[in-house]
Amino acid sequence: MIEFLHYFSQMGTSEDLNNDMNIWIFFSQSSATIFFHGFSACSHIILLLVLSIFWACKRCMVPTLDNSKPMLKNTYFLYYWLTIISCMGLSFFGLLLCILISLSLYRHGWSDLKLVTLLDFAFKTLTWFGISVYLHIQFSHSSESRFPILLRIWWVFYFLMSCFHVVVHWKNSSLPILLWVSNVVDAIVGLFFCYAGLFGKGREDAYFQLLEPLFKISNSQSDGDDREGLSVGGESVTPYANASFFSIFTFHWMNPLLALGYAKILDLEDVPQVSNCDSANVVFACFRNKLESDNNGSSNDGQVSTHKLVNALIFSTWKEILWTGLLSIVCTLASYVGPYLIVDFIEYLNSSHQLKYNGYVLVFMFFLSMLIKCLLERHLFFILRKMVIRVRAALFAIIYKKSLRLSNQSKQGHTCGENTNLLSVDVERIGFFSWYLHDIWRVPMQVALGLWILYIRLGLASFVAFVATLILILANVPLGKLQENFQGELMDTKDRRMKVTSEALRNMRILKLQGWEMRFLTRITEFRNFEARWLKKLLYASAMASFVYLIAPMFVSTVTFGCCVVMRIPLDSGNILSALATFEMLQKPIYNFPDTISMVVQTKVSLDRIASFLCLDDLPPNIIQNFPRDSVKIAIEIIKGNFSWDIHSPNLTLKDLNFQVYRGMRVAVCGFVGSGKSSLLSCILGEVPKLSGAIKLNGTKAYVAQSPWIQSGTIVDNILFGKEMDKDRYEMILEACSLKKDLELYILGDQTVIGDRGVNLSGGQKQRIQIARALYHDADIYLLDDPFSAVDAQTGTHLFKECLLGILDSKTVIYVTHQVEFLHTADLILVMRDGRITQAGKYEEILSSGTDFIELVGAHKKALEDLISIEHKATLDNSINDEEDGYSLYSDKSIQDKEESKLKNYKTEKLVGLEGQLVQEEMREKGGVSLLVYWKYVTAAYKGALVPLILLAQILFQLLIIVSSYWMVLTTPISKDVRPHVRASTLIFVYVALTIGSSLCVLIRSMLILTSGYKTTMLLFNKMHLCIFRAPMSFIDSTPSGRILNRASIDQSAVDTSIPRQFEELLISIIEFLGIIAVMSQVAWKMLIVFIPMIVTCIWFQQYYISAARELSRLGRVCQTPIIHHFSESSLGSTTIRCFDQEDRFMDTNLKLIDGYSRPKFHFSGAMEWLCFRMDFLASITYAIFLVFLILIPKGVLSPGVIGLAVTYGLGFSMQGVVWDLSNLENKIISIERILQYVCIPCEPPLVIEENMPDHEWPSQGKVDIIDLQVRYAQHLPLVLRGITCSFPGGMKIGIVGRTGSGKSTLVQTLFRMFEPTAGQIWIDGINISNIGVHDLRSRLSIIPQDPTMFEGTLRSNLDPLEKYTDEQIWEALDRCQLGDEVRKKEGKLDSIVAENGENWSMGQRQLVCLGRVLLKRSKVLVLDEATASVDTATDYLIQQTLRQHFSGSTIITIAHRITSILDNDMVLLLDNAGLILEYDSPTKLLETKSSSFAKLVKEYTRRCTS
Repeated sequence: MIEFLHYFSQMGTSEDLNNDMNIWIFFSQSSATIFFHGFSACSHIILLLVLSIFWACKRCMVPTLDNSKPMLKNTYFLYYWLTIISCMGLSFFGLLLCILISLSLYRHGWSDLKLVTLLDFAFKTLTWFGISVYLHIQFSHSSESRFPILLRIWWVFYFLMSCFHVVVHWKNSSLPILLWVSNVVDAIVGLFFCYAGLFGKGREDAYFQLLEPLFKISNSQSDGDDREGLSVGGESVTPYANASFFSIFTFHWMNPLLALGYAKILDLEDVPQVSNCDSANVVFACFRNKLESDNNGSSNDGQVSTHKLVNALIFSTWKEILWTGLLSIVCTLASYVGPYLIVDFIEYLNSSHQLKYNGYVLVFMFFLSMLIKCLLERHLFFILRKMVIRVRAALFAIIYKKSLRLSNQSKQGHTCGENTNLLSVDVERIGFFSWYLHDIWRVPMQVALGLWILYIRLGLASFVAFVATLILILANVPLGKLQENFQGELMDTKDRRMKVTSEALRNMRILKLQGWEMRFLTRITEFRNFEARWLKKLLYASAMASFVYLIAPMFVSTVTFGCCVVMRIPLDSGNILSALATFEMLQKPIYNFPDTISMVVQTKVSLDRIASFLCLDDLPPNIIQNFPRDSVKIAIEIIKGNFSWDIHSPNLTLKDLNFQVYRGMRVAVCGFVGSGKSSLLSCILGEVPKLSGAIKLNGTKAYVAQSPWIQSGTIVDNILFGKEMDKDRYEMILEACSLKKDLELYILGDQTVIGDRGVNLSGGQKQRIQIARALYHDADIYLLDDPFSAVDAQTGTHLFKECLLGILDSKTVIYVTHQVEFLHTADLILVMRDGRITQAGKYEEILSSGTDFIELVGAHKKALEDLISIEHKATLDNSINDEEDGYSLYSDKSIQDKEESKLKNYKTEKLVGLEGQLVQEEMREKGGVSLLVYWKYVTAAYKGALVPLILLAQILFQLLIIVSSYWMVLTTPISKDVRPHVRASTLIFVYVALTIGSSLCVLIRSMLILTSGYKTTMLLFNKMHLCIFRAPMSFIDSTPSGRILNRASIDQSAVDTSIPRQFEELLISIIEFLGIIAVMSQVAWKMLIVFIPMIVTCIWFQQYYISAARELSRLGRVCQTPIIHHFSESSLGSTTIRCFDQEDRFMDTNLKLIDGYSRPKFHFSGAMEWLCFRMDFLASITYAIFLVFLILIPKGVLSPGVIGLAVTYGLGFSMQGVVWDLSNLENKIISIERILQYVCIPCEPPLVIEENMPDHEWPSQGKVDIIDLQVRYAQHLPLVLRGITCSFPGGMKIGIVGRTGSGKSTLVQTLFRMFEPTAGQIWIDGINISNIGVHDLRSRLSIIPQDPTMFEGTLRSNLDPLEKYTDEQIWEALDRCQLGDEVRKKEGKLDSIVAENGENWSMGQRQLVCLGRVLLKRSKVLVLDEATASVDTATDYLIQQTLRQHFSGSTIITIAHRITSILDNDMVLLLDNAGLILEYDSPTKLLETKSSSFAKLVKEYTRRCTS
């Protein structure tokens, strides 16, 4: 470039031409050269005119877009994008050459050759820019598959003309290097154009056919629809998709949304959809195809490596990479024009005989370069943001798709919390790396250009600057390695923390019931403290790297100027200002370099983590073989099957399986706890790895899991599960599953939204919804895993008759059950023990052929005999005491009279609106971010004491920088002929002192911000987690765990690293901007007249923009939570999803959620660039006015050096940096806003109340008094319990029965103060439980909950998490709960591994572990909430004996659907569906009254068991 300028400078005068005759003879003497350039110029301008006429004619002939059907945007036309990029490249290259020739014209005057050459490159610039615009317009709404004939002819002609130029100039060795490059580039690009024009055709391959349906656009808009943009799926598409070139260039397409955001608060419905090419399904299809094609062509079993992942990402975003690369080159070149021209500007000011015209030419050059840099930078950043959206969409989708296929063993190795981190942290980091993508090569390029300018100005001293810069860059290698290690360790510790957090949130109810929540909070805090050590190391390492490279320009300038003094290289104001401007330009790339290295390292870590996740084992696809449909009568066949959950374990899960199931058969599976019943069903589903044998199925499957999986959403959506509504079938299934009465209790019926994991449903309701879902799918094979355990006897009988014997009468059904009464009607019974089928046959056959089944049936018969004897005894008593029928504690008549008014109130209470939903939409603040949020953040650490010190350090830094610049300018001569004012040693000594002072200020500022940020993030983390763990269950139930995890992961990461840095960058921008204004105003204070309106205009733009941008940012955060929640929920229910073949539907839902997240992100990017575009344009005009003002000042009024310093500082003049950093901070500060929302949630009552602490022996008797108890789940929901009044005498056994959903579990949870009573009281041994601390209460009571829960860890940590008991006590408890022998078989004994959610333990074993916990605790009040629902009758009998023996003096409150479990209780409490007491008396007295509901319930159970 410099050689090119020198070449044209030699063309200006005859003296120079004579001196360099041999060098420039070709251009100075050959008229052929003028002819060639003139011919080229004419050719280009003629083409431009013809092309314009051609386009205008075609525009008139073709119907307008408004009156025609929108056509498919031909973005996949072969070579289309490469052609446009090549045209734009030639245009930018021609513009660069125009600028360089213009500089030569300014310096050395005019000549014919230079004028013709300038016109040639100017017309080339316009023509190629026009061609690129024409191509964009021509193919935006066209289905053409070939380039126009006019362009194809021109490209051939252009190639021949370029080749002719090269041949003619071949012997002229003196041709400047850039002209040689220009000729060669023209010839190469011309060759490409010829190939594209002659051979480029529409792409008709399978890939385009795959994507084509995704581009279909619905044009069925109403006649009155005047909304801008097309419509896809009934929603408007972003105006960007159909915007004109001018609209795209100026971001005018954002105006409608910004205007709407200024007028009202934006909602998601107001934000248009992203264009088709940016939608998640298109991006994912492209990404997946590339990834799969790479895997198919590799030899490593299709494993996804980091290299393949990167290749696929590059392939998915190659257009954006090429565009941003081209824009980066142009912006970089334009940014160095200003520093290069400063010397010429000072020479102009210092010369008294320069023409004003030359000054205006310089002003134009400054203005043009600044304008090009600023405006193209906006599009560079916008395209980068688009690339982030595409990368994020591709990775979100591929991770989700992988999670649906993971094997059970892979899930145990990667828990849900760890996988959530992949979405919330790693994907975001990889997307963010797009900002640093081009810095890898752009930073060295910027450094090279800067050193080149230094070489021209300072000669050999620039080599010293190069060596100093190189040393600093190389020094970053070990620092980068250190950061990589810290980052890896940080992510590992974050994974462990998120794993425990996720597990605790899922099981918060259990933790609170057991009084363990603070123990788990302590564990999370310990993990956080360990994480904080690595975070602190990473932050300090990053801060030191930033400090070193922030002061690097000052260090390089000091070394360079010192070298000039030593080497006696003269320093004048022009060279110093040019060098200072160059150092200023170098500051940003050198400052960004450590960030680039750090981001490369962090992105590498994240890519490795995602690649390792994608390499996890999937479920083997060949486990199950399918019979030809309708070809055989066999539905299921297993031959010599051996299966194991852990393929590396010598102990098989299922062994030697051989059986056949014919179509229409009902097969029952029974056996003792842990015998492999559920594993058998999983094996038929293809979930258990097959070691040998064969499984064959015939038909579709439906599955009901033992542990219900309910999806967040409405009840009807859970039942339909993706199928179309068939009203008749739907109503039939609701009736069969006894759901109609339950739905009547809900305000919105089947439109009621189910909370996270079905928290607002009882266990029986969840199970019946699962059954309804399976029935509605009308499958061929039904697999039901203990479907009747969670429902009462009456409901169970109804389900068995209406579902199994009714709707499923002609279907193949395999059901696991512990209820022996449901075995009689089975066509085949499989009895299991230790993973083997020990008996198979009909009921009567196997009853006489083995001991296992006899043992199961014997226990059931004994319980039934006890029941019949009690019932018979009650009948005799009834015949003697007829007159006592009406004297039970609660009779039907009295209850009906007493509660009639409450039922009326209940019906009235149902008449409320949608606020009756338990799960509400996620709260988001609206309007501006409150200043209180900023204040709370900056004053959180040390009450804000460090803030003044940080401000002072930055102000001193800026002052010292300005003073050092003034020192160098004022103490050096204007030109080399003038004697210096001070000695060289003094000059350098003072400059070094000022540099050291500013460096110390930078170090102090960075350390203070880091210290304050670290302290703040730890405080906010501890406060938020304490509030979450101390929150009432109403908050946990109504808040999906994804919302909390989002704050604990994404928002916490932003607080850890991003927000302190954003505050630092904003502070730097503001003080630097004020410093620039001060320097410029000091030279010309009248410029304040221009600055003030410019600043006011920028502020107005910012206020207009911020209303929409703020809400778009908040919507982005809100829309991210459903992605993570859907991912977590789908991971837990992946077995059900796969069984129903719903993977595609769930994948579609995930893609829609991703698009919902991309919408506000995309338009936020557009809004940001809309603002910055206008601010940069205003800044460029203001700077040009400032330069014009300077050249109008009379000579000698001001020192040229001082003016040059103002010009140098003015190169960085723009409010864009301030507004950018302010907007980014407001975007990030929303994380603080969201965390503060959870810091302020209401807490449960105190854990301990010192003045009301009960005695250590409390409760000593266990007497429970309940007085007029009323309970609701949340303030906006109806009552669940309505005035319960009863008393449980101490030491007695109380049974609570009732239909599912009648409030049984709610009653006992209120006993633990999981719900605070709306009215009424509960007293235990004379103490009102509302007056003592909740920890004191819960730690003195024991419960076996309805959902047996085990936590990841060891068996010992599950039984004794507080580490209170010895091994002997733990073994004793295990033996009593019938688990001792099973645990002794395990290799780890008490340290046996427990997987996430206890997945490697059966449901029955988990319930026995819960029993072991209460045996260790030995409380006076014990609650059994369906404690034996998932165990066989024999084990249930042994457990009841154990409880009678070890809790003989305790009050035992039992909720059970097995009537035999409560018949020997002292009292029975029967609740109805309205949350009222229906009956309460001893079982004997209740059975005496034949009309009592309890007697009817027992009679139904007896009849079911004996039928």
